[in-house]
Amino acid sequence: QVQLVESGGGLVQAGGSLRLSCAASGLFFSSYAMGWFRQAPGKEREFVAAISRRSGTIYYADSVKGRFTISRDNAKNTVYLQMNSLKPEDTAVYYCASRSVVTTQNDYDYWGQGTQVTVSS
Repeated sequence: QVQLVESGGGLVQAGGSLRLSCAASGLFFSSYAMGWFRQAPGKEREFVAAISRRSGTIYYADSVKGRFTISRDNAKNTVYLQMNSLKPEDTAVYYCASRSVVTTQNDYDYWGQGTQVTVSS
């Protein structure tokens, strides 16, 4: 049974930083690309960042480029999202997801339950 468990969300002031983690189990982690998505209230889920199996390919949404960094540690079965210079518009539930090939599209195979990030102005 595949499980993706996000952690690290919380409340932070604008300009602050948070580091999200996503621990994976039940899959051969290094064989899967990983992605981060987010969904704000009343909005559709949107792509944030994605990383290929060996970190050779990385994508970012334009809205987070230069502020967020995705990384992974295959030895720990974990993917990270370092978020700096946070803005109120970054407020959302953040989800990690996995699929066999990295993509910015929404069609990932497995999803976590999400972690809330709230940025106050």
